[in-house]
Amino acid sequence: MDTKKYLEESSRYIMNTYNRYPIILRKGRGMKVWSSDGKEYLDFVGGVAVNILGHCHPRVVVAIQKQAQRLIHVSNYYHIEPQIKLARLLVENSFAEKVFFCNSGAEAIEAAIKLARKYAKENLSPERYEIITAENSFHGRTYAAVTATAQEKFHKGFEPLVPGFVYVPFNNINALENSINERTCAVLLEPIQGEGGVRVPDMDYLRRVREICNGNNILLILDEVQTGMGRTGKFFAHEHFGITPDIMTIAKGLGGGAPIGAMLATDRVASAFVPGNHASTFGGNPLVCAAGVATIETLLEDGFILDHCKRMGKYFIEKLQILKEKFPLLVKEIRGLGLLIGMELNADCARIVKTCMDKCVLINYTSGNVLRFIPPLIIQKKDIDHLVEVLEEIFLKM
Repeated sequence: MDTKKYLEESSRYIMNTYNRYPIILRKGRGMKVWSSDGKEYLDFVGGVAVNILGHCHPRVVVAIQKQAQRLIHVSNYYHIEPQIKLARLLVENSFAEKVFFCNSGAEAIEAAIKLARKYAKENLSPERYEIITAENSFHGRTYAAVTATAQEKFHKGFEPLVPGFVYVPFNNINALENSINERTCAVLLEPIQGEGGVRVPDMDYLRRVREICNGNNILLILDEVQTGMGRTGKFFAHEHFGITPDIMTIAKGLGGGAPIGAMLATDRVASAFVPGNHASTFGGNPLVCAAGVATIETLLEDGFILDHCKRMGKYFIEKLQILKEKFPLLVKEIRGLGLLIGMELNADCARIVKTCMDKCVLINYTSGNVLRFIPPLIIQKKDIDHLVEVLEEIFLKM
């Protein structure tokens, strides 16, 4: 079947929930993907921050192959060896003491919301159920997650939403502190807002949030779905800010491409969940957990990839700053940490993304005018140089 026929059938059979580009990606290796018509693309989207080791990393592929031959799925009614191994790796390399596995970031957020409310009702007050989130945040598409997402464009048409969420400006400590009342049970934040335009808070913001949560006996939940798994040059982004949460959600890069999410918590908070409170049929299945184990072991091995991420992130930002200096009326700001980088423009980014694709470079944009770069952590200087050359060609014609 040729590409045109596939695209026709995609439109015919698949619900229209994405503005998809008219290419079909069939193969990937490292930083590159190939379309069904044989074109080679340099990929700075990485499955939206998922393929942290690049496409089809050999260790992840072999782990999946071996596990698929042994055992693909069993119920969580039984203990699962790869799940136990992955949980141990996460606990040993984080603040957490317990892990709950699910299938996505949104599911991890749902689990975190349920755990926070149940913990608060049992240990603080039956009236404690409100969760404070930040304007311009993004926490997922399921009902509680999309309600927690303080962006009206994601709410429109789905009202009434889940009650019990309060929105405050991001990076505004006074607004957050003033919003706390006798119903507050938790604060839910992204350490760096990703979908909201790669917004990095002041260095003391999360520390102040942590202090306020401690002082008011409320929980701090960090959504590290996009910022975790080495994306910022540390295993988790909150490490840059010198704090730890009570609950954390991760997904995206956790499986190296396989669909998996997790909610992590301290023993104190996790004890609020007992059998029957929460579950996931496919969560933590043998196949995806084997991929997760291979991903984390590779990511943390000798610290090479994390150090490389820091170096490449610094180099990337430096190169984009040069573009900013060349095009001061077009480029408004460069911001980010590690390999989560945003370039805010005084222009609509949709045409730039399309032109880059025509030049066989895949990039992404968010918030209308922010080019977002979330490539695999194995990216090299030559890849960055090529992208910057392509962007410069485009900018010169704008």
